[in-house]
Amino acid sequence: MAPGNGSLVTEFTLKGLTDQPDLQLPLFFLFLLMYAVTVLGNLSLVTLIGLHSHLHTPMYFFLFNLFLVDLCYSSVFTPKMLVNFVSERNIISYMGCMVQLYFFLFFVISECYVLTSMAYDRYVAICNPLLYTIVMSPKVCFSLMLGSYLMAFSGATTHTGCMLRLTFCNANTINHYFCDILPVMQLSCTSTHINELMVFIMAGINIIVPSLIIFLSYGFILSSILHVNSTEGRSKAFSTCSSHVIAVSLFYGSGAVMYLKPSSAGTLDEGKIFSVCYTNVIPMMNPLIYSLRNKDVKIALRKTLGKVVVQNNLDQFWTEAILFSTSKEEFPLMSIGEWMLS
Repeated sequence: MAPGNGSLVTEFTLKGLTDQPDLQLPLFFLFLLMYAVTVLGNLSLVTLIGLHSHLHTPMYFFLFNLFLVDLCYSSVFTPKMLVNFVSERNIISYMGCMVQLYFFLFFVISECYVLTSMAYDRYVAICNPLLYTIVMSPKVCFSLMLGSYLMAFSGATTHTGCMLRLTFCNANTINHYFCDILPVMQLSCTSTHINELMVFIMAGINIIVPSLIIFLSYGFILSSILHVNSTEGRSKAFSTCSSHVIAVSLFYGSGAVMYLKPSSAGTLDEGKIFSVCYTNVIPMMNPLIYSLRNKDVKIALRKTLGKVVVQNNLDQFWTEAILFSTSKEEFPLMSIGEWMLS
């Protein structure tokens, strides 16, 4: 039975990252390793931020959301991608493709605005430090995140709605490893002018506007840093912002190349390379970028590991104490203190 939009196609075939059989298994293990690092890194930092009260600040609230988005974002398509590496037929249903497209767009747009909120947070922290606690109040932080997710919801709904109006006749092989907008749109046997216009408009709103806000924020930050007389103060300010600058450059750079270029400027095979960057590499790199040079995260990690070690030692101690007391029938009432001195 045809889908509700009148399409004749009920399922799609994903061409994948490459069609060379010799590369399938090595790529499977490579992306499996990357996904494991992504899940472990993001989940660990989400847990750390949630457990430690000294990380309950605006900056770490935004980082918490960034790591959570990256965790969900990479899980939208990577498991299916891994299955496709070892499967003979890389099939995804029509509705499965639309659902994957929706959640991919939701999380990628969310990340755009989370990164923008983080840039604003750094601007207030460096340029207006005395007003920081007032300007970046919990209510403001919550509103920024709510706005980010609402923008993501509207963008994902708009794009997916436009895709559902298209008809797919005979061609059903998607030249990609997941259901992205442009590869799916090229299979339509009806006009895609509205879809192309919406891609340009929405990409402009969700890439160019946040990018401008980030550049303006860092322009003011740079100006403020240059007016700092202390070399140590300048170094600390640059160190605070460097991780975010790296993350933003990787994410917006690859996204802009993919979605803001003319359709004739490159092939979809080239687009796959940029897609790997913002779909697999960046979610894996963000936890490393924000944790390796972050003293607060290192302190929280040491505290957590210390608690685990102490708890393990206590568990072992009580286990040995119980075994010892039960094995010594002649001293059934021996205290722990007496046992330690014996």
